[in-house]
Amino acid sequence: MAKSDHSKHGEGSVFKRKDGRYVAQVTLENRKKKQTYHKSEKEANAALRKMLHELEQGTLATGPQQTLKVYLDNWLEQVHKHSVRESTYGNYRTVLDVHLIPALGHIPLQKLKPQQVQAMYAAKLEEGLSSGRVRSIHMVLYMALSQAVRWNLVARNVCELVKLPAYKPVRKVQALTLDQAKHLMQVAKEHKLDALITLAVITGLRRGELLGLHWSDIDLNKRTLTVSRSVGRYFDGRKGVVVSEPKTENSKRQIMLPAIALDALKRQQELQKTMQEHAGASWTEKGIVFSDPHGDYIHPNTLVDGFKRLLRSADLPVIRFHDLRHSAATILISLGVNAKVIQQLLGHSDISITLGIYGHVLPSMLDQAVDVIDNAYGEQT
Repeated sequence: MAKSDHSKHGEGSVFKRKDGRYVAQVTLENRKKKQTYHKSEKEANAALRKMLHELEQGTLATGPQQTLKVYLDNWLEQVHKHSVRESTYGNYRTVLDVHLIPALGHIPLQKLKPQQVQAMYAAKLEEGLSSGRVRSIHMVLYMALSQAVRWNLVARNVCELVKLPAYKPVRKVQALTLDQAKHLMQVAKEHKLDALITLAVITGLRRGELLGLHWSDIDLNKRTLTVSRSVGRYFDGRKGVVVSEPKTENSKRQIMLPAIALDALKRQQELQKTMQEHAGASWTEKGIVFSDPHGDYIHPNTLVDGFKRLLRSADLPVIRFHDLRHSAATILISLGVNAKVIQQLLGHSDISITLGIYGHVLPSMLDQAVDVIDNAYGEQT
């Protein structure tokens, strides 16, 4: 094919450069050109046929040349940031800055190969990252490259050609026993976290859900609590907290409160009256259930620090605050509460999530099940 300076959209040509290389060129909209360079005329003609086919199918990558770093930054900051919660944005920003950009950021977006992504995943596993974390990194890269495909910046999502490591849980659920939970709540009664700890153990609410509770979410007469917001921290260095909607649509839920939780909330009301008197003019009334000394939201880090001190005071194993949620679920399962009820209490979107996390507790209930059957049917002779 001869070189043409007046080619129309959808036309192409192959020509030789002065340096001996061959150029495959197609004309795009607005008479823009897309060129690729090759060692032989045969390779250039093959490349031209491929580009013309992709152009006809609408899959030809026609975007500007840019590194993966430039693209990922733009995708997250200009596009994806505004469609996710602040905490999710922070997690994605960490994945980009700590993993994807250092390893692959220098590679031109249109030249990224599945082998390079596969090698990066293998390297992360060698560094000691869990398979679950590598799969999380993959999820972010997959979403970003899917957007690049939709924008015709690349012809395909190379993540679709990569094999993921098998998921292997590296951490067993750490949960308090019923006796340990009772002991923790008893010790907490001498602490300002009294009511918060009680609700965490009894209801299994997430940390952010507890910190985001307002008194308007609670009806002590009807014994209900509505989860409608969550409090988290910023991930970009900013101080303060970010208030957002709960983690998922199923996380927005209303639960019934047992007497022990109602009593704890009444104690919290009295505690807050005392806090308000001490704060005086510095108190800002926002209707927050578990507030700081001035009526504002408690920072998640502050809660975690207080929780660690409480564990030491109670001489209990060092666990994460989130493990109180696991404790609530495992205790309820051991008490024979239906898994479907626990799913709704925890706000899981599907029963398989509940059983996937806490299914290990069910075998311990087999002896109990046998006793129930024996008691129901009696000894047959």
